[in-house]
Amino acid sequence: MAAAVLTGEAACAGTSAGTAAGTSTPGASASAAATTAPAGTITVFAAASLKATFTKLGTDFEAANPGTTVTFSFAGSSDLVTQITGGAPADVFASADTKNMTKLTTTTLVSGTPVNFATNILEIATPPGNPAGVKTFQDLANPDITTVICAPAVPCGAATVTIETATGVTIPAVSEESAVTDVLGKVSSGEADAGLVYATDVQGAGNTVEGVPFAESSTAVNTYPIAALSATKSPELAQAFIDYVTGTDGQAVLTTAGFGKP
Repeated sequence: MAAAVLTGEAACAGTSAGTAAGTSTPGASASAAATTAPAGTITVFAAASLKATFTKLGTDFEAANPGTTVTFSFAGSSDLVTQITGGAPADVFASADTKNMTKLTTTTLVSGTPVNFATNILEIATPPGNPAGVKTFQDLANPDITTVICAPAVPCGAATVTIETATGVTIPAVSEESAVTDVLGKVSSGEADAGLVYATDVQGAGNTVEGVPFAESSTAVNTYPIAALSATKSPELAQAFIDYVTGTDGQAVLTTAGFGKP
């Protein structure tokens, strides 16, 4: 795994040096490894829907790269953008949609070009046993069914609005939350009959909720981008984590969690 996180430039430089000398120089190799291996600590701001998956990816990354520490701040993507533009220290940003990432790329706050690493769709979550008998997206228009959704500024809320527009269905939601995890919490606690969350949230919640997939969810597929932030003091480590998320190991974890390919 350590070799996998070396940059291509560093790898090429090492090969050229060896070829020019014609012999292997153990001391030089050790020195190169010491300067190119990721080390230190980074803070990743990530969408709330990534909490379980990125927590695992952080642990796996640290295990694969001794001497590194990855800390996280999870919240609604729009809230994270507000924090970043307000000067909150962060090294990497992973958004649940491209719209909120664009808010940063139009400034000087993102370093390089964001990379799309996953997709997600909405699913209806209900308490165990589905007491309100929710079967379709259209059922959520019934005011007798207490439904919780995300606020429009949040990616899951924007997706909800897209589906409402496409179907002509208006949901008389009893509350609009700032993070998808808050919607899930109200459903799992029985405070709501139904909530619109991501399919990955339903899968990750286990038996605390029941999922009701609906075909109309395909009209609002969220694409997740990730990027290093210009303010990072550890650009190499930030890029190494991004490479891990977008690489084979990271993609395998995301697929297992129910995320789609970008």
